[in-house]
Amino acid sequence: MVFKKMLSAFGVGGPSVDTVLTNPNTRPGLTLDGQVNLVGGDAEAAIEQVVIGLVTRVEVEGHDTEYAGTMEFHRMVVSGPLQLAPKQQLSIPFELPVPWETPITDVYGQRLHGMTMGLRTELAIARAVDKSDLDQVAVHPLPVHERILEAFQRLGFRFKHADLERGHIRGVQQTLPFYQEIEFFASPQYASTIREVELTFVTSQRGVEVILECDKRGGFLSAGHDAFGRFQVSHTDVDRVDWAQVVDGWLRETTTRYGSLRSQYGASHGHGHSRGHGMGGMVAGAALGVAGGMVAGEMIEDAFEGDFGDFGGEE
Repeated sequence: MVFKKMLSAFGVGGPSVDTVLTNPNTRPGLTLDGQVNLVGGDAEAAIEQVVIGLVTRVEVEGHDTEYAGTMEFHRMVVSGPLQLAPKQQLSIPFELPVPWETPITDVYGQRLHGMTMGLRTELAIARAVDKSDLDQVAVHPLPVHERILEAFQRLGFRFKHADLERGHIRGVQQTLPFYQEIEFFASPQYASTIREVELTFVTSQRGVEVILECDKRGGFLSAGHDAFGRFQVSHTDVDRVDWAQVVDGWLRETTTRYGSLRSQYGASHGHGHSRGHGMGGMVAGAALGVAGGMVAGEMIEDAFEGDFGDFGGEE
C-alpha cells in the first residue's frame, strides 16, 4: 500500500506533486525510499528546487505557556532547478537517510499515542509559493529500543503517552533540537516509590543513551521529587543481557542513588525539569551494521488530510 496525494500547486492548470514512498515503515539509522512524481500544468513552469523533509509535532515551552508546533528536523534537496513542460511527467527517485535520533512512532505496529511523523515534499516555483505533499511515516524501534520497551512491559509498567520536548539534555550529545519522552505508569511492585517514569532514548550509530526520570513518591517525612538516571547501552548488547533485570537495576539505582545526587547532578532542559547524569550502566561498544528486517505488513491506513490530523491513536 502506498500513500498518494495529488496537489495542484497553483489551483486549476498548475503543476502537481505526488510523492510515493516505497515503504512508509522505517527505523532510526535506515532510509526512506521513494519517488517524487511531477506533472506539468497547462503552461511551462520553472521549478527552483524540489525538497523533501521529515516533520513532526514538538512541544515548545515559552513564557508561562506550552504549545505544540510542527517542526521540520531533517531535509534533503532531491532536485535543483528544472523546466517542467506542459503536461510533462517527471519522476525523481530518492533515498533519504533517517537520523539515528529520529523518535519512535510505532511499536508492534501500534501508533504511540501522542506521536506524529510525516515526509513533506516542497515544490518551489519561481515567483510563487511553495506547495507541499505530506505522507505519513512510521518509525519503528531498533532491536535495543524494543528490548528495553519490552522490559518495562514485563515489569508491569503501562504506557501512558509519548511526546517530543524542544531543547537539549545537558551532558548528552544530541544532534536534533528535541528529545522524545515515553511515559509509563508505575507497576504495582514499584508503586510504593514511583508514580510514573519518563524514558528518553538518544541514539547514535554506536549505541543508545537511556535517560530515566522517575516521579518519586514522598515518604512520611519527605516530599515527592523527580530522580534521574543516565545509562549507556551498545547495539551489540541486544541479545546478551536479561533486559528486565537491567531495567529493574536502573530503576532501583535511579530512585536511590540518583535521588540523593539530584542537587549535584541536576540540569535544566526544555520542560523545566532537571535531568541527572549517571555513572553506572553499560558502556557503549561496537558499531551496528544494518538493523534487522522491517516490521512486515503493518501499515497505517489513514492518510493525511492537508496537515497533521489527530492520528495519535487511542487514549
